[in-house]
Amino acid sequence: MRTPDPAVLAAVENAVPGITRSRVTDRLGMAHDASHYLLTPQAVLVPESAEQVAALLRTGLTLTFRSGGTSLSGQGVSEHLLVDTRRHFRAIEVLDDGARVRVQPGAVLRQVNARLAPYGRKLGPDPASESACTIGGVVANNSSGMTCGTHANTYQTLESMTLVLPSGTVVDTGARDADERLRALEPELAEGLERLRDRVRADPESVRRITAQFALKNTMGYGLNSLLDHDSPAQILAHLVIGSEGTLGFVAEAVLRTVPAHRLAATGLLVFPTLRQAMAAMPELITAEPAAVELLDAESLRVAQTDPKADDVLRTLTVAGHAALLIEWQESDAELLTGRERAAERVFAGLELSAPARLSRDAGGRAALWHIRKGLYASVAGARPSGTTALLEDVAVPVPALADLCDDLDELFTRHHYERSVIFGHAKDGNLHFMLNERFGTDLRRYADFTEDMVAAVLDRGGTLKAEHGTGRVMAPFVRRQYGDALYDVMREVKRLCDPAGTLNPGVVLTDDPGAHLRDLKTVLPVEPEVDRCVECGYCEPVCPSRDLTTTPRQRIVLRRELAAAHAAGDHALARELEAEYAYDAVDTCAVDGMCATACPVLINTGDLTKRLRAERHGRAAQKGWKSAARHWDGVTRAMNLALDTAAATPPRLTEAVGRAARTLTDAVPQWTRDLPRGGTRRRPSPAADADAIYVPSCLNTLFAPADGGPGVMTAFQRLAERAGLRLRVPGKIASLCCGTPWSSKGYTDGHETMAEQVRAALTSGLLTSDPLTGGPLAGGPLAGGPLAGGPLADDPLADLPAGTDAALTDSLPIVTDAASCTEGFRRLGLEVIDAVAYTAEHILPRLPAARRLPSLALHPTCSSTHLGLDAAIATIAEAIADEVVIPDGWQCCAFAGDRGLLHPELTASATRAEAAAVVTAGCAGHASVNRTCELALTRATGRPYHHLLELLDEATG
Repeated sequence: MRTPDPAVLAAVENAVPGITRSRVTDRLGMAHDASHYLLTPQAVLVPESAEQVAALLRTGLTLTFRSGGTSLSGQGVSEHLLVDTRRHFRAIEVLDDGARVRVQPGAVLRQVNARLAPYGRKLGPDPASESACTIGGVVANNSSGMTCGTHANTYQTLESMTLVLPSGTVVDTGARDADERLRALEPELAEGLERLRDRVRADPESVRRITAQFALKNTMGYGLNSLLDHDSPAQILAHLVIGSEGTLGFVAEAVLRTVPAHRLAATGLLVFPTLRQAMAAMPELITAEPAAVELLDAESLRVAQTDPKADDVLRTLTVAGHAALLIEWQESDAELLTGRERAAERVFAGLELSAPARLSRDAGGRAALWHIRKGLYASVAGARPSGTTALLEDVAVPVPALADLCDDLDELFTRHHYERSVIFGHAKDGNLHFMLNERFGTDLRRYADFTEDMVAAVLDRGGTLKAEHGTGRVMAPFVRRQYGDALYDVMREVKRLCDPAGTLNPGVVLTDDPGAHLRDLKTVLPVEPEVDRCVECGYCEPVCPSRDLTTTPRQRIVLRRELAAAHAAGDHALARELEAEYAYDAVDTCAVDGMCATACPVLINTGDLTKRLRAERHGRAAQKGWKSAARHWDGVTRAMNLALDTAAATPPRLTEAVGRAARTLTDAVPQWTRDLPRGGTRRRPSPAADADAIYVPSCLNTLFAPADGGPGVMTAFQRLAERAGLRLRVPGKIASLCCGTPWSSKGYTDGHETMAEQVRAALTSGLLTSDPLTGGPLAGGPLAGGPLAGGPLADDPLADLPAGTDAALTDSLPIVTDAASCTEGFRRLGLEVIDAVAYTAEHILPRLPAARRLPSLALHPTCSSTHLGLDAAIATIAEAIADEVVIPDGWQCCAFAGDRGLLHPELTASATRAEAAAVVTAGCAGHASVNRTCELALTRATGRPYHHLLELLDEATG
C-alpha cells in the first residue's frame, strides 16, 4: 500500500485546512467501490463547499471525485487523492411545483424522488441502484435505467449545472451570461468547443457515426452528441460533462427537469422456454409501448426464486433454459391503463409462453417483482463462489440484434469456461447486463481473451460497449475502436481543453494503455460468512446512522477484508493499525440497528457481525457480570433508576464533570447529561381475571421517567385499554423480565441466553418464582452479597403474589409490549409478541371516542418499527390525532441504540442532525415516536419534547 506523500498532504492542508483524512482506516475504507478495481488513495478529502473544491483544484493535485460509490466500471477509485462529495453536498430544492429540482451531488436519487413525490413528479433516470446512487454519479455516468431509455436520461433532462473547472473557475451554465463569462474566464476552452462543434458538423461520417451511436443508450467515451445538439459553448460544455465521470470538472449543483410519476401501473412476468424466444419477442412487445421490459435469463431466475418476495409462479417454476421478461405499463389515467392492458393481452396471445401471462395492478406484487429485479445484480453476485470477484458488464445493440447477441454471449461463456454467468437488463432499449465470476489472483489470460471476443461481438452488431455504467477503466482501452480515429481525437481534445494538466481522474474514459483494464483488479479473500457475500455495492450506506461519523456497513466489511489481507501478507504493522482503528470506527460506533439488512440485496446485517466482534472482546468477568445482571434484572434496573434520580438531584455541572472524568478511564461508562430524565417507575403485576391480552411493559419504563411530566406509555396504554373496555394482565415478576436486547447488542451471549430462558419460562409456563437455570430463588446468585442485597431495593413487594397468578398465561392470549425495540427483541427470542402500537390500531382505536386533533405532528419512525412492519399502524394512529403528519426529510435510525447514545453521544448527534434540522423547520405542534430511547435522542437533537405516540393518543381521547 502506497504511503501518503507528506508534501501532497501539506499542499492540501495549506489550500483547505481540516479536510484531510489519511488514517489507514479512512483510506482503505474508501478505496473500495462496487467495481472490480481496487486502488488505495493517499488520503480522503472531505470538502464542505464548491469554494473549497475550487481551492483544491487550483493546487494542481491529482483528484478523483467519489460520491455514492455504486459505479461498476472503476471510475470512483484512485491511488491519488479521493474527494468525498457525498457528506456535505446533499441539498435538494424543489422548483416550480416539482417541474424542476435543484440538487447537489451527494443527494441520493431515492431521496430526491421522495421530495418530488407530493408533486406527482420524479427524476427521469431510474437506475436499479436508485436507493444508493447519488446525483453526482447520476450526472457523471449519464444514468438512465428501467424506463427512461434515451428520452429521459440525465443528458435529456439537464437544464443547467454549476461546474467547477480544473482551473478553479466556477461556471453556472444556467446564467443568462454563461457564454460571455465562459469566453471571458476560459477563452481557450470556449473557442475550442466552438471549433470542435464546427469540425464535427462539417464531417458527414462523424455526424452519421455519432447519430447511430447515441440512438442507443451509450456511455462510452464523451457525449459527442452535445456537439450536434447544442450551439452555445456553455451548453456544449454542460452536456459534455454529463457522462464524463469526473474527468472534466466538478458538478457542484445541477438543475434537472422532472417527469411525471404515473400513479397507476400494470406489471407482469412473461416466462419463455428459451432466452432466444424471449429476445425474439421483443420487436412485437415494443409495439404495445411498455414503459419497461426487463430481462432475466435462466440463472437470474434461479437466484430470483430464492428471494423472499418471489411469488408462487416464480418460486414453483422448474427452470431449465427459461428466460423471463418483467414488463410494465404506466399511466396516470385508469382508462388509459385499461387500454394498455387490453393491447398487451392481444400481444401475449401470440407468444409461446411457459406460464400464463398475468398483469397486476396490486402494489405489493408489483413492488416484489421490482425488488427482485433491482436487487438482481447484488443477489447474483452474492451467490458467487467464495473468493471470486463479480464483474458486471453492460452493452447495448439495436433491438433486432438482441437475440443474436445473446447467442454470442452464451457461446463466449462456454468457450471461455465461465460457469453460472447471467444475462439480464433493459431489453426494451437493447441494453444487456451480464455478469462473470473471476478469480483475479490467477492468470488473467481467460478474462483478457473473453473481453476481446466480447468487444468484437458487440461492435460487429452495431452496438456500444457501455450503455449506462460508464466507460471507467474497464472499457477505456476500447474507446478508439468503437468511435474511430477522428472522433477519438475529438475526445482527446475535449479532455485537453478542460483539463490540460490531466489532473482529474487519470486513466478513466480515455487511456493510451491498451492493457489498462487488466490492471489494479480486486482480489477477494474469504473472511467470514457476513463478509464473503458482500459485493461492495454500497446500497446499505444511505440508511446507516454512523455514515457521517465513522464507517458504513460496506466499509466495516471491506476493512475486515483488508485486515485479512494484511495478515495473509504478513504485514503485522498494518494489521495492528487496522485493528486499533477498527475498534472505535466499526465496533463501538455501530448502532447494530439492522437497517443495513433492509437495504442489502443479499440481506447482510452487519449488526450481527458487530455483536459477534463485541462478544469476542469481552472477558470472562464481563460475561459473568452481565449474566448475573440478567438473573437480577429487577435490582439492576432499580439501581439505575436510583442513579438517574440521584444525578438529577445533584448540580448538573458536578454530575457531568464526574461522568467526563470517569470516561477518561474507560468509555464503557455512560455520559450523563442534564437533558436526561429522572428514573422511571417500577413495573408491577396486574393479575386481571379474564384478560384480553398479556401486557409486558418495557423495562425502559423503569429506567427513564416519562417525557415532560407526562404519564408515560405504560400508563397511557393501560388507560387506553380500559377506555376501550379491554383488560390487560401484567405477569408476576414482570420487573425481572427484559427482551434481551441490552445483552444481544453488546455481545453478552451468556447473559442473553439467561434472560431468554427466564422470559420464555415466565410467558409460556406460568408464574416465574425461581431461576430457570439453577432452580434456586431468583433473589440469590452472585449479587446476593453485593450492594443490592439489602435495603429497600432488595425488598420485593411482588414476592407475596398468590401462586398461580399467571397460570393462565398461554398461547391463547396475545402478548403485547410497548417499545418497538423490545417487540423486536422478544421476537428474536422466538416469542410472538405484538407491539402496543399495532395492538392499539387494531383493537383499541376503533373503540375510542373521537380524538381532539393536533394541527400537525412530527413523527419519528424507528429502526425497530421499520423491521416490524409497523408503518401502517403508526400512520393509522398518527392520522387519528393530527390533521397533518410529517415524517421529516432525512429521518433515519437515531442511533441511541439502548445506551449507545450515552456511551457515544457523538454517534446520535451525527445520526439525527439532518432530521433535527427538518423538524425545527417544520414547526409542528406535537412530536412523537414509538420507543423511549428514540424520544430521548430526538428531544436532545431538536429541543422539542418527544412522547410515545400512545401517550398523545391517550391525551387526545381522555
